[in-house]
Amino acid sequence: MGFLKKYISSLRLRTLPLSLAGVSLGCMLAVADFHVRPAVVISILVTACLLQVVSNVANELGDFLRGTSSGHKRAASEYLASGELTADGLRLFMRCLVVLTLISGLVLIYLSFGTVFSLDAFVLMIFGYFSVKAAVSYTLGKNPYGYRGRGDVYVFVFFGLVAVLGSYFVCTHTFGTLKLLLPAVSSGVLCTAVINLNNLRDIETDRHNRITVAGKLGKHGAKIYQTALIAVGWAAMAAYSILSYADPWHYLYALTIPLFTWHLHSVWKQPSQKLDAALPVLAVSVFLFCVLAGAGFLIYMVK
Repeated sequence: MGFLKKYISSLRLRTLPLSLAGVSLGCMLAVADFHVRPAVVISILVTACLLQVVSNVANELGDFLRGTSSGHKRAASEYLASGELTADGLRLFMRCLVVLTLISGLVLIYLSFGTVFSLDAFVLMIFGYFSVKAAVSYTLGKNPYGYRGRGDVYVFVFFGLVAVLGSYFVCTHTFGTLKLLLPAVSSGVLCTAVINLNNLRDIETDRHNRITVAGKLGKHGAKIYQTALIAVGWAAMAAYSILSYADPWHYLYALTIPLFTWHLHSVWKQPSQKLDAALPVLAVSVFLFCVLAGAGFLIYMVK
């Protein structure tokens, strides 16, 4: 049991709420617009969680193989350093998770389209392949983009555009109207704010072993960037709400204002090395923001 616990530590299960933020928003908006089978929604959420844990295990393995460290010890990295977990064992574990993710993705496509042999299904398989490849290549492989300052772009695309628009499409078989880009952008930039906060916290240690946007901008620039990301996220969701008949329920996400206000206060007042406590709070805030945003449209639909 203790042996299994060591592998489970590499999953970083605390990151799952953030991975579910964009897909939850996309699914809720889809349910508000169309009749969607619950099994399809559940399979989307399961697949999103599996993609996240694949990325997490790959990140643990990539950091260990490259000898990099954020300066904030994680259980899995300590197990690897002590030899209680091996790189080969963790690589095998990751490959098993990749297989499970691919199976989950195929089940998702079948539940949505009733077949895996249609053009739409084939296109989704291609997107699924690149999603898995992106999850693994973040810090693993010959040219990991997470070490080259491209992590922010990855998070924006996959946690925003792909998560919201992709889940909406799988649920409804349509991308809806152009205005759906607004909640996708909102989710994308808010999730990017989480990775920027992580990089701002680790700005001193990352300077020696990886390139990040926060490192390029410097501490003050990274704080301005953080503020801009959150402002754009709120503005994009507010614009979508206004364009959607501006019913009061469409602004349910406004309940998270105190959380984001506290967060920005911490970013500007606390030194970067003391931002560790703000990281899980921001991740939960983004998750609640997306869930409440989607819930507001669901309530408006059924009331």
